[in-house]
Amino acid sequence: MVLRQTSARRRTERPYGTGVAVLGRVNDAFAEILNPSALEFLAELHRTFEPRRRELLDRRAVRQREIDAGQNPTFLEHTRTIRDSEWTAAQIPADLLDRRVEITGPVDRKMIINALNSGANVYMADFEDSNSPTWGNVVQGQLNLRDAVNRTIRYEQPDGKHYELRPSTATLMVRPRGWHLDERHVLVEEQPISAALFDFGLFFYYNAFALLARGSAPYFYLPKLENHLEARLWNDVFNFAQDYLEIPRGTIRATVLIENILAAFEMDEILWELRKHSAGLNCGRWDYIFSYIKTFRDRAGFVLPDREDVTMERHFLASYVDLLIETCHRRGVHAMGGMAAQIPIKGNAAANRRALQRVWNDKLREVTAGHDGTWVAHPGLVAIARDAFDQHMLTPNQIHRPLRHTKVTDADLLRVPQGAVTASGFRNNVTVGLRYLESWLRGSGCVPINHLMEDAATAEIARSQLWQWVHHGVQLANGNPITPELVRQTMLAELEELRAGLEPHEFAASQFPLAARIFERMITGSQLPDWLTSTAYRYLD
Repeated sequence: MVLRQTSARRRTERPYGTGVAVLGRVNDAFAEILNPSALEFLAELHRTFEPRRRELLDRRAVRQREIDAGQNPTFLEHTRTIRDSEWTAAQIPADLLDRRVEITGPVDRKMIINALNSGANVYMADFEDSNSPTWGNVVQGQLNLRDAVNRTIRYEQPDGKHYELRPSTATLMVRPRGWHLDERHVLVEEQPISAALFDFGLFFYYNAFALLARGSAPYFYLPKLENHLEARLWNDVFNFAQDYLEIPRGTIRATVLIENILAAFEMDEILWELRKHSAGLNCGRWDYIFSYIKTFRDRAGFVLPDREDVTMERHFLASYVDLLIETCHRRGVHAMGGMAAQIPIKGNAAANRRALQRVWNDKLREVTAGHDGTWVAHPGLVAIARDAFDQHMLTPNQIHRPLRHTKVTDADLLRVPQGAVTASGFRNNVTVGLRYLESWLRGSGCVPINHLMEDAATAEIARSQLWQWVHHGVQLANGNPITPELVRQTMLAELEELRAGLEPHEFAASQFPLAARIFERMITGSQLPDWLTSTAYRYLD
């Protein structure tokens, strides 16, 4: 093993065995967590599971070609017995019984402290969509979580304001990156390690015993799964990791985000694969909409209208919600609702009231539909989300509610919502995508834009919709066609507006020109890139 350490004074290479190299900067603090024993654990995860990960990613490509050729997804015939038979997942741990409000956010120290102190039941620490995966963010995030688990985390602002944990805090869950991403700063046998295994492995290795000592356990959210075989891989990773540390199998619990249209057809199968480790499913609404666009990218009959028109009341999304709740409750696990992206609006009381009313309406929809909990992106929304669930869910969860035996069909999940593509919707996608990508390139993955907390999922919707509209020659409601030239003109106008709002030195120090070049290529190219984050990752430190 070779650890390549860089500082202002030196660059050294230190041998720790064979096969592993750390290419990122390693200061004294990072060396604490990137030590030989932890890296050897990561290497064993890679050697054991990397071939299967690659096979599953290849399988995704094959499936996409089938859909491009006109084959629609459907419920699997060979797993019908799993769907039709009666079984339940493992018993829910005590500190996960009540999950009515979960707050999510990236893994910087101040955010971790504020989220754990927010009054939410659960804090999901995010290495994925709300985190820009710079090497510094990823490794410092692991150090921050280690300190949080050990309750030694502190933060002091330049103005002297001090942050530390309260005696009672939210239950911690962690979201690693998805199977499709690499962590290019760590090589095993000259191959980049899976970002998912890197994030999961370091957190589990350092925190499993401390969490157990505090009466909790390692809890995770699993993103971007597309089928039950990918859930099976996670289950095998969990068993391997628990055996490695000699912790009983079933200690780990994981909630799977159903944020891919293909995974919606395999909810029962995903829960079955993880049944000894399952903590339910979650409606990852924004990524789900993105996956719908991406999956049917080449098919003109699946073009979506403005993002604002693709609400949870639309039939294909309401059907997805019904199926998820029915499936989870039948199997004895939580059915979690989606994100409220609004943030409090300071200085405009009327606008703030309207924003909070939208949050209330959304959470009321979720709790009355049967969800067991919901997500918020800002501590200021915890109370309103809690009030909605407290008024309509008097028990820790709703798993006990009688099943409605919902009959959701293939057609229900695939029904295309009708609506217009407007000039304002087109411009909003350009604005959100460009501004988010610029911030992400600077190392910030959770960005307030127009009073919404945007993350990679909404940026993915923005750029995939723009590509879809250009690719299929969609006309705006005013009759103008959406062309590559219209995209370029609109982006130039957006850049000029941004330039006018910044001091010259601020714009010069920004990443807007680079973000515009990347974003334009992704929208106007002949092929839709699968992931914005994969495409832009090489520009990060």
